[in-house]
Amino acid sequence: MTEALEAIIAHSQEKKRNFVETIELQVALKNYDPVKDKRFAGTIKLPFIPRERYSVMVLGTDKDCDEARKNNVPCMGVADLTKLNKNKKLVKKLAASHHAFLASSTLIRKIPRLLGPGLNKAGKFPTVISNADGMATNVNNLKCSVKFQLKSKKTTCLGVPIGNVTLSAADNCKNIMLAINFLVSLLPKNWQQIKKLYIKSTMGPVHKVFGF
Repeated sequence: MTEALEAIIAHSQEKKRNFVETIELQVALKNYDPVKDKRFAGTIKLPFIPRERYSVMVLGTDKDCDEARKNNVPCMGVADLTKLNKNKKLVKKLAASHHAFLASSTLIRKIPRLLGPGLNKAGKFPTVISNADGMATNVNNLKCSVKFQLKSKKTTCLGVPIGNVTLSAADNCKNIMLAINFLVSLLPKNWQQIKKLYIKSTMGPVHKVFGF
């Protein structure tokens, strides 16, 4: 694992890009029927942010929007959301404009009424803001989270962003090991259903880290 990560990082340094390459974990399952077997889905918070350019928007009360602005986090208040008037094209554009959304606890139940089902259909229904944490912590917690879920009933392969080339091999390894163990815990037969594991950077070659 460490050798593969060092090779990925070295490759990225040889050819400088104008963006930070994400490292993805690619998984091939076996003995798993995506149609008949129980569907699995789970989200885990990693120690280090995988994607450098991961945009989060706050849909909040005046108070939460004020705090979002202080932390340079894009935000929309109730008045802004109301102006969209449930317009499907505008809501779809909003969903595409950011990777994820946070919403105030008092507002989250009103999101379907204000926007319709658009964010939910895009798989981006907001995460509720934790009042126990500051805005920066809420945003970072969301940036550190990755979700494991098969998106189609026709495939037994999935990929999730797991690190990036600016992190050290050791830090990337911590992210990867935690994520793999979490995925295994979601599967009915655990490791028996992992066929192969690969890691690769955005522009780099694939490296096999498990399987024959």
